Parts: sequence; structure tokens; C-alpha cells
Amino acid sequence: MARSKEFDPDAALQSALELFWRRGYEATSMADLVEHLGIGRASLYATFGNKHELYLKALDRYGEKHQPLLLDELSQPGPALPAVRAVVRRFAAEATDEASRAYGCLVTNTAAELAPHDAAAARRVERSWEHLETLLESTLVRARAQGELPAGRDPRGLARMLLVLLQGLRVVGKASPDPARVRDAAEQALTLLD
Repeated sequence: MARSKEFDPDAALQSALELFWRRGYEATSMADLVEHLGIGRASLYATFGNKHELYLKALDRYGEKHQPLLLDELSQPGPALPAVRAVVRRFAAEATDEASRAYGCLVTNTAAELAPHDAAAARRVERSWEHLETLLESTLVRARAQGELPAGRDPRGLARMLLVLLQGLRVVGKASPDPARVRDAAEQALTLLD
């Protein structure tokens, strides 16, 4: 008869996500995970695989929780540009908020730490960025169709610019002691939507 798990794998995955998010991949050892999750090493390996596999599962979980929020924000009926502006301002606020800036964004952190040499992590980063870019482009296409953007504006180009801006806000916000730097950049970028 198979022995039942003595821990909740879903809660353990969430806890691992939080540790990786706070410390990064390289700075988190398997011993750290065993201690933080309160799970034996053998159970951890049996449930999640090695540290890299656990990190990828945590990154997937992060996307599952954050992507629906963006979809909800950008797909509201009515004028589209206020939703885009609100998303940019939310990213800027989160990037400069003292409580969240130390963590940053797990996708952005992964892009900087792992994506250059880890194909599996790079695929997840790219998938997340494609999702955000597609949401922004769809919203900007709707804005153009509703007359909020001039007919000659390029929704795809604007979406790509905003994607790069949003990722940059996360990086600069995490490292800069000057929150005005992030807020000013966000507001300047938003003038491109006028």
C-alpha cells in the first residue's frame, strides 16, 4: 500500500516560489528549500524533481497567478487606453513600492539570472513576454478601432515598446533608490499613447 504524502504539494510549491522569488535561483540551495518547506529531501525530490525542475514549476505557478490579472485589467469593456495606462502605472507603483521592490518580478528576475544560459527558463520568459505583448497589442488595436489612437499608430510596435518599458521598470525599480526615475519614465512613455 502506497504511503500518503505528509505535506501539501500545492502549499509546498507556493512556499518554494516565494523563496526563489526572494532569493533567486542560484542563491537558493536544496538545503534552503528543505529547511524552508519543512519537507525531507527525498520527499522533495520525489514530488518535484531536482532544484531546477522545482524552479520551473514555481515559475509556471507565478505565471498562472499573474497572467489572469493582466487579462482582466486589459479586457474590460469601454475605452481601452485607460486600461493600458493603469497597467503601466501599476507596474511603476509596484516597482517603487518598498515592500515589493526587493522581490521584483520573478519573470524579469529569471530573464536576467537564467535565460541567457538556460533554455527551459528562457522559453518560459519568452512565453510570458509574448502573452503580455499580445494582450497589450489587442488592447491597442481595440483603442485604435474605437478612435482612441490615431489610425496611423502601430499597435504592435507600441505593445513591444510597452513590454520593454514594463520590464525595464521592474529592473530599475529593484536597483534604484530613486522612485521618481521609474515614475517619470512611465509617464513619459504614456505620452506616446496620446
